[in-house]
Amino acid sequence: MEGFISLFLIGASIFVIFLFFYFIPIQLWITALASRVKVSLASLIGMRLRKVSPNLIVNALINARKAGLEIDTNQLETHFLAGGKVARVVFAMIAADKAGIPLTFQRATAIDLAGRDVLDAVQTSVNPKVIDCPATGKISAVAKDGIQLHSRARVTVRANIERLVGGAVEDTIIARVGEGIVSAIGSADSYKEVLENPDKISKIVLSRGLDSGTAFEILSIDIADVDVGKNIGAHLQADQAEADLKVAQAKAETRRAMAVAEEQEMHARTQEMRAKVVEAEAKIPLSIATAFEEGKLGVFDYYNLRNIQADTSMRQSLSGENPEEESK
Repeated sequence: MEGFISLFLIGASIFVIFLFFYFIPIQLWITALASRVKVSLASLIGMRLRKVSPNLIVNALINARKAGLEIDTNQLETHFLAGGKVARVVFAMIAADKAGIPLTFQRATAIDLAGRDVLDAVQTSVNPKVIDCPATGKISAVAKDGIQLHSRARVTVRANIERLVGGAVEDTIIARVGEGIVSAIGSADSYKEVLENPDKISKIVLSRGLDSGTAFEILSIDIADVDVGKNIGAHLQADQAEADLKVAQAKAETRRAMAVAEEQEMHARTQEMRAKVVEAEAKIPLSIATAFEEGKLGVFDYYNLRNIQADTSMRQSLSGENPEEESK
């Protein structure tokens, strides 16, 4: 029984010691004092109770104080509880201070909480980065003479600390530069101008202020490569000529169909007129007979009529005319 009590007391003592050193990080407090950073034991205990990492806060505070930055534990704790990256914010402020870039703690934490890597932004501000435009492939544009050109550009940018919050990202820079190159090549009178002076295109694009509203400042735009593509103008003219030919053929076919229809209509009308003539000629003998019966036509009149018909028939035979064939 006494042995069990002794083991229990030993275990309880170890647990109490563990809790003591967990809630009261004496070693971390001594490290802060050795670094001439004043942090009270009460503050360290409060960090534990607020579920804030004392090691992270104290180490960040030591780095800031050694670099000559005035930051207190409350600011670091607040940023940590807000979900920020305390260490990277402090490192970014140290790098900005050494590079002579004005960066306050409030702006650095705002950039960090906005989802941007503030340390990478400071490094990009110090050491400009190069962006390929486009990232893959080439930009295709057509000059006024109809020749297609394929080009690539390299854009040198520097992060603008003041516009990091709310500023557009690299994709916007790539899109704007691509649009500017297409517009500049399209305004060139000949593709030879672009091949002879590619820097002219880059100067035109750079003068348009494409970095407005972005998180970057464009330092230079360099045309890395220009290749000659297809003769788009000739292709378009050939396609237009083919389309015009098809339209002309369709119109000609329409006119031919209309002519055939008119010819058929005229033939039908002629046949109808011939039928009426035949019908009228068939009534002549009946009319002559009626005239005999009514006494309006005598024998001599009839013979004179026959003589006229015979004479007409003889004249037509001599002249080679055939009234029956003409009637057909």
